[in-house]
Amino acid sequence: MVRTRTALLLAGCLMLSACGNNGVDQKQSTATEVGNDRATQQSETSGQVPAPKEGTDKSTETDKSEADPEVDTPADPSDEAVKIPDAEAPTEPKYHMNKVYRIVPNDDTVPGKVVLLTFDDGPKEEKMINQMIDTLDKHDAKAIFFVNGYRAKEHPELLKLIHDRGQIIGNHSWDHIDLKKENKQTVKKQIGDVQQIVKEATGSEPKFFRPPFGSGGDIVKEVALSHDLLFMTWSNGSLDWESKSKNKPDAVVSNVLEQLHPGSNILMHELPWTVEALDTLLTKLEAKGYGFVDPRQIEPKIR
Repeated sequence: MVRTRTALLLAGCLMLSACGNNGVDQKQSTATEVGNDRATQQSETSGQVPAPKEGTDKSTETDKSEADPEVDTPADPSDEAVKIPDAEAPTEPKYHMNKVYRIVPNDDTVPGKVVLLTFDDGPKEEKMINQMIDTLDKHDAKAIFFVNGYRAKEHPELLKLIHDRGQIIGNHSWDHIDLKKENKQTVKKQIGDVQQIVKEATGSEPKFFRPPFGSGGDIVKEVALSHDLLFMTWSNGSLDWESKSKNKPDAVVSNVLEQLHPGSNILMHELPWTVEALDTLLTKLEAKGYGFVDPRQIEPKIR
């Protein structure tokens, strides 16, 4: 009887012990799962991505910048598609100059009702140059600024101003003398020195040459050609240099309109009354259906 009770007591103790161990294991497992859930929630709340488990191959993870087309990626500067066009690149010729210095279209697809705008005897004053270019910009027009070397030497910064604002610089000799009366050596220096000073200031040489007073013979033309310069005088004079036009902007406008013809090569100067007349003149030219030739579209030879 005693043995039977002892056996029952031992069996009961073993059962209680087993139940107690199972409860501890269950509590530890539950605590581990809760801890993992909390860690996951905290990582989601803070925006941090949980560290990859050991054995994860990071090289198989996808880069969002490659997978998501809405993510901007910096352009490769070596890519031809994103290169900025060269503002100084020459424009394909569409016009040429004939023997009487008029502008002529190269074919029937090019407008013939155009004028070439030119200004001689500069550069003088920054204010006037800026005013002239402001007006040219307003009308989307380009012009040739024919400069003298002695003036450019005094104000090389004005050469850079003209160039940097997208206008074209021409060669008008160094001293504004009658080159037709000079020997070849003098002509070479008068033209060559201007080429050099413009190049030093802007990085490029002029492509157009106008002799002072429109006076130039075979020697002058030969020297100009040796510098790859297009020799020209004009076919429409504004007469802004004459005393009867001084301080009279309306007279400058009238003089140009009286001589107007398709392909007009208009001679003007860097003068206060011409600066004042310019906007009215360009407006009236446009009203008559005329456009403005970009000098870079003119072939570098007469034909």
